[in-house]
Amino acid sequence: MANLFEAEGVEPGTPSPLADRLRPQSLDEVLGQDHLLGTGGPIRRMADAGKLSSMILWGPPGTGKTTIARLLAKAAGYEFDQLSAVFSGVADLKKAFEAAKTRRNAGVKSLLFVDEIHRFNRSQQDGFLPFVEQGVVTLIGATTENPSFELNGALLSRAQVYVLRRLDENALAGLLAKAEEHEDRTLPLTDEAREALMAMADGDGRYLLTLAETLLNVGVAEPLDIAGLTQMLQKRSPAYDKDREGHYNLISALHKSIRGSDPDAALYWLARMLDGGEDPLFIARRLVRAASEDIGAADPLSLLLAVAARDTYEFLGSPEGELALAQLVIHLASAPKSNAVYKAFGAAMKSAKETGSLMPPAHILNAPTKLMKNLGYGKGYEYDHDAEGGFSGQNYFPAGMDRIDFYQPKDVGAEARVRERLARWSEIRRNKSDGQS
Repeated sequence: MANLFEAEGVEPGTPSPLADRLRPQSLDEVLGQDHLLGTGGPIRRMADAGKLSSMILWGPPGTGKTTIARLLAKAAGYEFDQLSAVFSGVADLKKAFEAAKTRRNAGVKSLLFVDEIHRFNRSQQDGFLPFVEQGVVTLIGATTENPSFELNGALLSRAQVYVLRRLDENALAGLLAKAEEHEDRTLPLTDEAREALMAMADGDGRYLLTLAETLLNVGVAEPLDIAGLTQMLQKRSPAYDKDREGHYNLISALHKSIRGSDPDAALYWLARMLDGGEDPLFIARRLVRAASEDIGAADPLSLLLAVAARDTYEFLGSPEGELALAQLVIHLASAPKSNAVYKAFGAAMKSAKETGSLMPPAHILNAPTKLMKNLGYGKGYEYDHDAEGGFSGQNYFPAGMDRIDFYQPKDVGAEARVRERLARWSEIRRNKSDGQS
């Protein structure tokens, strides 16, 4: 059985990074993906049966996508062929498909692994379809991006998507233990610094082993504490693509934490986005939306504060202006919540589309000319300021249209007082209507 390094064209004994030297040699050695590779896991069942289906492996960097594909081919007896969408073009794809056809005629099954498959354009992705459908190749694509957004629907319909998880603390600890066993040395770290090292990796096993190799190579006399570790190894920026899924996942988490009245979680997601390099004005725009959509009339001040926080950031810039966003996030998450305005507006828009061009009732039509007055425009209008309590109770809906109570204020915050006023006015309106009938 060929060694995995030989499959890459690397001669045994050639110097290679620690991450490559520790690459798993069987599916049992892959850490952190038990939901797929453990007993009863879907990929494990395929490997045991020796029959592979086309699939997309979606997950963060350093979670084992390439390794799993290679080991699946070995376990199921498939010839393994690998392409990278970053470096390959149409000619490379044609060559791979021709080689797979030749192998199939000889009774050998082919597994084509395409790394960063989302980088192929739509027409290139369509080029896979006939070869997958005919069984010329079993396709395994790897991507760090959401397949729903980046891959053709036709391709997705022919492949199962499996989600790989970022490596948790247990998996990362296992990798460090393997590294120390392989090198027959202990990492020069205190217990606290060891935990900090795993945190630096941010779930990326390959990056963790790169950091560990650096520490093992520099030679340190005394174990490093957290400060010493930080000084020696620069913490990389968190994985966060401002124009891709992470961008939308985190802003959604921030918005929903505010809606869920959790200021601590909301602050955390705000910090994550700012630390990832997100545009603070993008965040400010969503906070203005949250103030209107999820708080509304329950705390009308929230919308004013949201606009003020945006203006403050524009005036001060980073990092001083970010404090105004943090203050706003805490206020919004702590404020009483009501989506009554949001729902009322949606219902009113729906009704407006359905009722078309119904005219306002004649008594509230403007009558700037004598003709309009003769036609009854404005006749019977009651000036509300002259009415008792400043409320006349007249009907303002179109003639022939039943009244609809779009706005249903909740019994929270300032909206509770609005609710009381509307109930009182509704009673006056009802009594007036009964008196006229």
